[in-house]
Formats: sequence, C-alpha cells, structure tokens
Amino acid sequence: MPVAEPDSDTDLLAAVRAGDTAAYGTLYERHRTAARQLAYGLSRDPADADDLVAETFAKVFASLRAGRGPLVAFRAYLHTTMRHVCYHRARRDRRLEFTDDLTRYDEGEPFTDPALDRLERAYAAAAFRQLPERWRDVLWQTAVEGNTPAEVAGMFGMTPNAVAVLAHRAREGLRSLYLQQHIAVAEHPECRWAGDRLGGHLRGRLAPRDDGRMRAHLGWCGECRGRFAEIREVDGLRHLSYRQRHRANGTG
Repeated sequence: MPVAEPDSDTDLLAAVRAGDTAAYGTLYERHRTAARQLAYGLSRDPADADDLVAETFAKVFASLRAGRGPLVAFRAYLHTTMRHVCYHRARRDRRLEFTDDLTRYDEGEPFTDPALDRLERAYAAAAFRQLPERWRDVLWQTAVEGNTPAEVAGMFGMTPNAVAVLAHRAREGLRSLYLQQHIAVAEHPECRWAGDRLGGHLRGRLAPRDDGRMRAHLGWCGECRGRFAEIREVDGLRHLSYRQRHRANGTG
C-alpha cells in the first residue's frame, strides 16, 4: 500500500489561512526543534528560550490567520520573526529593572545588554556580507585595520581622495543594510519594495523618484509606517549609545 506524501509547508500554510488550525499544529511539530535551537542560541536562559519559541509561533499564527505572513519558506520567516521578537524583548526588558540601588544609573555610565548586543552584532555581520566585495574590502582596511586613505590607495589602484569617497559610500551602504535587518519580511509586493528601501529612505539615500514613491506608500500603509518608526528608533538608540560611550570615555 503506497504511503501518502506529507503535505508541504506551502500546502499547510494555505490550509492555515483557510482556517485549518490543525495544519498549524503540523507546522509547529515540523519546525519546533529548529526553532528551539535558534532560541537557545539567542537566549542563555532555558525558560526564556522556551518563551521565545512560544511567542514566535503565536505571532506567526496570528499573522497567518489575519491573511499576512509567508506563502512559502515558513522556517525562514519563523526564524526572522524570532530574531525580531528577541530584539524587541531585549530592548523592552533593558528599560525595566527593579532595584533599590540607583547609583549605577549615572548618565555617563553606558549599559550593554548581552542578548541585545549579540543580536546587534549578528545584524551588523549580515549587513556587511550583503555589501559589494569592493565596499567590504575598503571598509575592512579603513574601519577595521585602521589604515588611512593614503595607505589604502596603493592596494586599490586609486587616489586617496577616491578611496575616501568609496569608504564613505560603503559606510552609508552598511548603515542602510544594518537598519534593514530590523525589518520583518513583508507580504504585499509594494510593502516588500518599500521594506527593501526603508533604511535608505531614513538615511536620505534614495533617488528622487524612489523617494516620492516611498513617501506616497508611507502615506497610506500603516504597517510600513510602523516598520519605518521601528528602524528610526533603532537608529536613534545607536546614536545615543555612541554619545554615551564617548561621554563615559571623556571624548565627547
């Protein structure tokens, strides 16, 4: 007797959208182990990791029942959602701490949340990998190795001024891609177009035609306005953290 082939993730996603709750249970069983592995990589506390898995599956389920969420690639969407849930929880939790000792909250002493810092490093690494190879090379030489444009010029066969311009473009590209890492995957084609460019819009790097299209889209799409507000807050926190570190070091 032939064995029936199990439903694909795509079939199960369509069934969930049609109201089949059991289909989501199948997706949960199929991807629970991978989700737990990622959660334990993001959180050191087993209880927090289990909560992260539960909250992530619940958010994805709610999105599917609302007609949003993935049509394909369920695991990739699940993992992206989990990273964003972890980021928001860490950012929320670092604002809430009950203590009788307020002395360490002096304005000049920066505080780094380890979980949030790990996630931010992962976002930065992912953004760096997306840069063109030449941009990665010039950033590595100038920002990591600490070489001056004059020292790098010979390696690239360029003038020092051209190296400086290239490094500036690479830094701007990295900032935009870094901000993009904080945006969850959108389903609507126009929202996906906007989501791919929100970082550039925030940094003022869009061409005039794309900038006009973006402003028109943000005018009617509340979800993308929320995503834009999210990365604007992330960018603001990054600048605040930079200023705090320099005040603490006596350099700003």
